[in-house]
Formats: sequence, structure tokens, C-alpha cells
Amino acid sequence: MLNNLPKSIRLVEVSPRDGLQNIKNHVSTKTKVTLIEKLSLAGVKNIEVASFVSPKWVPQMADAAQVLQQLTPTDEVQHTVLTPNLKGLERAIECGVSEIAVFSAASESFTQKNTNCSIEESLARIETLMQLALSNNIRVRGYVSCVLGCPYEGNIDPNVVADVSKKLIDMGCYEVSLGDTIGIGTPLKAQHMLETVIKKVPANKIGLHFHDTRGQALANIAACLEYGIASIDASVAGLGGCPYAKGASGNLSTEDVVYMLDGLGIKTGIDLAKLVEAGDYITQQINLRNNSRVAAVFLN
Repeated sequence: MLNNLPKSIRLVEVSPRDGLQNIKNHVSTKTKVTLIEKLSLAGVKNIEVASFVSPKWVPQMADAAQVLQQLTPTDEVQHTVLTPNLKGLERAIECGVSEIAVFSAASESFTQKNTNCSIEESLARIETLMQLALSNNIRVRGYVSCVLGCPYEGNIDPNVVADVSKKLIDMGCYEVSLGDTIGIGTPLKAQHMLETVIKKVPANKIGLHFHDTRGQALANIAACLEYGIASIDASVAGLGGCPYAKGASGNLSTEDVVYMLDGLGIKTGIDLAKLVEAGDYITQQINLRNNSRVAAVFLN
């Protein structure tokens, strides 16, 4: 039984970046911008819109600057970009961004495979980014990958998750998003990890980014709600997923998260019908399956 549920929670929409970045077919800038606009019209206030990475490694994000240029900044909607290195941050600053995201992991093997460095080296890189970002009045959100398991190491020690998260907060991240990158977690495992982390990081500085590879993401989130977490990451239509995860079916669908939170009486400020429209739009445009179960009901 769920107790002490929050009255409201912040949804962070990651489909324009995390949802689209690994799609092989080119998605036009116009389509990305239209998706972001539709998400905004649905009431989504926090949207990760692009990533300033090398086009050689992530071709889908090559138009990050163009996407930002075509968006109309407002006080109502926060547009965030991922900046994995100093060059990416410098490009983001040129575009006038007000918030970036940086990432590390709780797995040495994953960090080596993903960024060719150790956890400590990745944190040292982030500290350099942090100093430049904060000196330019840019807010920084941190990601920690593999908090419940790693495709190379298996189980992950929650104490490592807590240590990495605390270091990111101490550097200046206003929030750390904990990622079950390969969707391996279960509710009790998620609770145990979170209970360990909140001994070092306040719950109101923690977000959850749970992938739905094994169909456990909603249950895991529900199990963690009573701890007072700040936010939940999700991707409209369940787009995206970790390319390193065996059988990865994608991110957790934002539509499904909103439906669950509505049912629990937790306010998100999001219009579910308009959110479904946004998910339907992008899946039609890129000719991919809509993985939202709630959308399947709305659209039939």
C-alpha cells in the first residue's frame, strides 16, 4: 500500500533527445521542433530537447543548434540539452541555453565502454563542465546510469550509486536523475537502492529514469514515490532505450506514467489526451511502433 504520496511531481520529457538519438533513419529538424511544441501544448514543462555530441557518433543529434534556434523560449517551459564534453557545452552556451545535463555511471565497465574513462575521470570532466556552466548562470542536472544493474557487471552496489550522486550534487547539480539503464530493476531492489542514496542526497534532489525493458518501470516508480523524489523522466510513446541493453524495448512511456499518477491523485499539470497526440504524431512521422499502452486505448 502506498503511503505519504506527493501532491505533485515534475515530469521530465526526454523523447526529443533520448527517444530519438539512436533511431537510424534521419528525423528532420522540423519534425523534432513540432514534437517539442506539441509536448509543450500538452503541459509538459521540462523537455530535454537535444544533445551536443559529435555527429560522427550520434548523427541524429547533428542539428541540435538548429533545433534550439527554431524553438521559442518561454518562462513556462525549460529546454535542456545534454553536454557530454567541454566542446558540447561551449556550443550550447553559444545557443543561449539555460540548463544542461551531464552524465556519469555507477559502473566502471559501463563508463569505460560509454565514455572511455573511469568513473572518477568522468566526474573530473564533469567538474570542468560544471565550473563553466555555473559561471554562465546555467543550471546543471546530473545523470547516473546503471543504478540497478549493468550489462557488463551485473548487480551494482547501491553505495556506489550514492557516492556518485553525492559528488554530482556537491559539484553543483541541482538534481540527480538515477537511471535503470538496462531496465533490470524490481520494486524492492529500487527501494533498497533509493534508501541507500537518500542517506547522502536529499530525496527532493533525486529524479528517476527507469527503463521498461522487463515491464517493471511503472511498478518501480510506484514503489519509490513515497520517498519524496523530485521528478520522473519518461519518453512519449516509449521511444528510445539503451543500445547496450539486451532486449531493450525503450524508455518508459510518459503517457503511461501520467495515467498512473493521475490515478494516484498526483498532479503533473499535463493534459493526457494532448500528450497522446504528441506521441501519435512522432511515431507516425518516424514510422515506429507506439509503445504506450495508454495511447493504444486512446487511439483505438
